[in-house]
Amino acid sequence: MKKHHGFTLIELLVVISIIGVLTTLILANLSDARGRARDSQKKSELTQLKTALRLYYNDHQQYPATADMPTSGTFSDPDGDAVYMKKLPTDFTYTQIDDDSFTLSATLENASDLDIPTSQTACGIGTTNPEFVVCSD
Repeated sequence: MKKHHGFTLIELLVVISIIGVLTTLILANLSDARGRARDSQKKSELTQLKTALRLYYNDHQQYPATADMPTSGTFSDPDGDAVYMKKLPTDFTYTQIDDDSFTLSATLENASDLDIPTSQTACGIGTTNPEFVVCSD
């Protein structure tokens, strides 16, 4: 009787199927992790912009009007005397409530992020939109 060396076709197909399933699961989790990382970066950028707006407030005793707030590029003093933020984040919304308050908001990729309702409650905003909100305090 001859001894066969190697694997049968069935064994190879089972192993290839298992590897395919594991690869699919890993790639799905990796995609979610990338989205969470982008959301984390977006939240951090809004917090940095809040700090820049506070510096503006210290210089002018009011926050910039909604129409005067740049949405890209550099956030600087209208006279060009000070640069508050060298590179503004993308995809955010700035709203001046009055001279002493504002909100910043951005839509996150992960609509079920627990920071969304927490941030909206902290800013007194009741909305069903999946937007992370930063306010002037």
